[in-house]
Amino acid sequence: MCPTGSVLHSAAGAGKPNLRSAFDVLDVDRDGKISREDLWTSYGGLVGDDMIGTMMTVADSNEDGYVEFEDFEKVLDSSINRNGDEKRKNGTGMNVMEDVFKVIDKDGDGKVGVEDLKSYLSWAGLQIDDDDIKAMIKLGHGEENGGVTYEGFLQILSL
Repeated sequence: MCPTGSVLHSAAGAGKPNLRSAFDVLDVDRDGKISREDLWTSYGGLVGDDMIGTMMTVADSNEDGYVEFEDFEKVLDSSINRNGDEKRKNGTGMNVMEDVFKVIDKDGDGKVGVEDLKSYLSWAGLQIDDDDIKAMIKLGHGEENGGVTYEGFLQILSL
């Protein structure tokens, strides 16, 4: 179980990650789908409209202007299961999940630490205590003081 109370493994999925909690963080208006406005709010103006447009293009498989959970899950599953193979790129040549990682990594040190996660989750409206954040970092094989690398971040999402 993740600190938000969501189950991270689905019983039926034989190890397939349940990414509902990550989806819920980005679904700011809680309407069950991620819109451009949700992404704009989630990224707090840290990325431009072009980047948000690219994210939507990559994930919005039916081109209805929204990313439903199934679309979101496909994008993350492909990122998590590639083992470093950068198949799905956005327009800047970077993996979409790398963009998410860089937004959360406020100090730009290449690691997401306790303060990075705490700040982002708080900004997203999730109040999670430090012990839960430290547990998340530990699950990503990161040191409590140093944080997790991008690969560790993907591992946290895949739990």
